[in-house]
Amino acid sequence: MSPSTKEAANGELVDVGIVPIPGPITGTWTVDKVLDTIPTGNPTEGSASPVGYFHLLERLKTTKREGWRRFGIDRGESISDHMYRMSMLSMLAPPALAAKLDLAKCMRMCLIHDMAESIVGDITPVDNVSKPEKSRREASTMDYITKGLLGKVDGGTVGAEIRAIWQEYEDSQTLDSLYVHDIDKMELLLQMVEYEKRGRGRLDLGEFAYVKTKIVLDEVKAWAEEVMREREEFWAGQAHVHGEAGVEGGVTAEKKAMQDAYYQKE
Repeated sequence: MSPSTKEAANGELVDVGIVPIPGPITGTWTVDKVLDTIPTGNPTEGSASPVGYFHLLERLKTTKREGWRRFGIDRGESISDHMYRMSMLSMLAPPALAAKLDLAKCMRMCLIHDMAESIVGDITPVDNVSKPEKSRREASTMDYITKGLLGKVDGGTVGAEIRAIWQEYEDSQTLDSLYVHDIDKMELLLQMVEYEKRGRGRLDLGEFAYVKTKIVLDEVKAWAEEVMREREEFWAGQAHVHGEAGVEGGVTAEKKAMQDAYYQKE
């Protein structure tokens, strides 16, 4: 038997490296309903040990970013992949901007901002989940993680810090949070172009370029412009979608409305 497989109850072999995506939740979405689907068992709540939290973080490693999956990229980046590169990008703030930022906190914010997706999953603009409902699910998940799993670990101080940093990102009022939101979009643009290049002109992910219009800081805008120039050089005059131009760029009116609704808070 291969070391990557084990025998299921029905005698069939399963690949333990693949973590199944939970099916649709019946009725009102709750953290508990999702936890009941975790094949490795629910993490222990109210413990003074962080090990249950450590196990939960594995789901960020194994859960794929759903936007790419719609285009057939089933073995693409995970949520952790996305957050790790964000954290590395955040270190490179130009000096004039870096002087105004708490870069250590920004790096932590990059690694925390999508933590709720360990249970909520990666909700995209086309998933028909309203902004308030998405926020409710993510906030309840962060409460579960930071209070249920980490509330008694070292007096709950680390859990409280994680919850506060996540909330700062969600509120989008501070320069640190605006920078991290921009880095989030910058990382997506990089990944878009990288996938397109590997697709050798047969994979047009241009609808994702919409996020360029939501970048607010001039320093990150400059990076984004460079990436978009790189994209234009790659397509070299071939017809392709310009998501940054909305409907005029080839995005359907329906898709554009979904994107607008998804990013309306920002």
